[in-house]
Amino acid sequence: MRFDELDLGDEVLDALDAMRFDECTPIQEQAIPVILEGRDLIACAQTGTGKTAAYLLPVIDRLAEGYLPDDAINCVVMSPTRELAQQIDRQMEGFSYFLPISSLAIYGGTDGATFARQQRGLKMGADVVIATPGRLLDHIQMGYVDLSRVSFFILDEADRMLDMGFYDDIMQIVKRLPADRQTLMFSATMPPKTRKLAQDILTNPAEIKIAVSRPTEKIDQSAFVCHEAQKTPILKHLFTNGNPTRVIVFAASKLKVKDLTHELRRARFKAAEMHSDLDQNRRNEVMQNFRAGKIDILVATDILARGIDIDDIALVVNYDVPREAEDYVHRIGRTARANADGKAVTLVAGRDQQKFGYIERFLGYEVRKNEVPAELGEAPQYRPERGGNSGNNHRRGKGNSNGNRKAPNGDSRRENAPSGKPQAKRNGERYPRRQRPGNGNA
Repeated sequence: MRFDELDLGDEVLDALDAMRFDECTPIQEQAIPVILEGRDLIACAQTGTGKTAAYLLPVIDRLAEGYLPDDAINCVVMSPTRELAQQIDRQMEGFSYFLPISSLAIYGGTDGATFARQQRGLKMGADVVIATPGRLLDHIQMGYVDLSRVSFFILDEADRMLDMGFYDDIMQIVKRLPADRQTLMFSATMPPKTRKLAQDILTNPAEIKIAVSRPTEKIDQSAFVCHEAQKTPILKHLFTNGNPTRVIVFAASKLKVKDLTHELRRARFKAAEMHSDLDQNRRNEVMQNFRAGKIDILVATDILARGIDIDDIALVVNYDVPREAEDYVHRIGRTARANADGKAVTLVAGRDQQKFGYIERFLGYEVRKNEVPAELGEAPQYRPERGGNSGNNHRRGKGNSNGNRKAPNGDSRRENAPSGKPQAKRNGERYPRRQRPGNGNA
């Protein structure tokens, strides 16, 4: 379906045309009409399917009609991380370029001047506030944030927010919202706790589920079955014998990220860490240096697994096997973007064999197993059905593959689309509204 077949206003369509967006993705085709009808929605769709545009476009269209108050916060978008909030804000700039709609990003780790600017925008009443839960709650508790006239409440990456422990923060924010708001929840997965949150805050919602696509066939997937103590030596072997540029290494915890980055630096690799303990200025600096090629290897927690737009990634390494198959897809989906080729390597140790076996069943094929270098010692057998408890049975990492029979991935252009143009109206700044011709009176 084309965007001009949807009931979107001319100004929104003009912005999409300027950004060269013509065809809807499946989540956009299904979600936009439901949101325009005013219904609550729960949608399950992975990163890269265009879900940000799926909720921003109809909300922008409704705001453009001019019936909502000029001096109020009309829409709140919740994001689990600062980086995703910034990215949503950039997309908001592009989609609303031809419209007098204000937006404001609220997140922590900023300096005093930025905090003061956030305060002013919240007091004035920005049309769209894009915020991390903790930082928005900080502002609310200072007494100057009025959410009583919010018309749209949106949770992006809801499962990730719950994994990060934001349930109580979200519910405190919900208590300050009007009962007649429209609530939209988007999530890559739908575990029981996410369903519970949906039941608590949504009213008779429509449900959309876009099946998680398999990794693109342009990703060369492989794995090393090894002992835990062999993982860092294997990683160094990979980088010493390859070309370690444009690499992301995912680890399971902040402590592992810090330790592994230290080890790689000691080995004279240009590595940097990325996790939630870093303040915003440092995170921005790391990302700028990585994009500029001053850093070759970015060691990160799952803060970079979803929704963050980084192009030209050559290699993704799962130092630890992710908990869910969907998380595996999100992680390795950082590479092979824009029709490029990419590689993904997973280090499978101990009980992680069982998790990796589940991932292979989800994929529908066995991922190629690489041979552990002989100088690094004996490797365990791959027995995912036993959780990797193979006793004294070892192997030299013999290849055992049925090939990578991968299905094509979905189109991710709209999820990570650049705005293409600067926008003058920022940080809650107000402009006079204009009604769409022919709308009449409310």
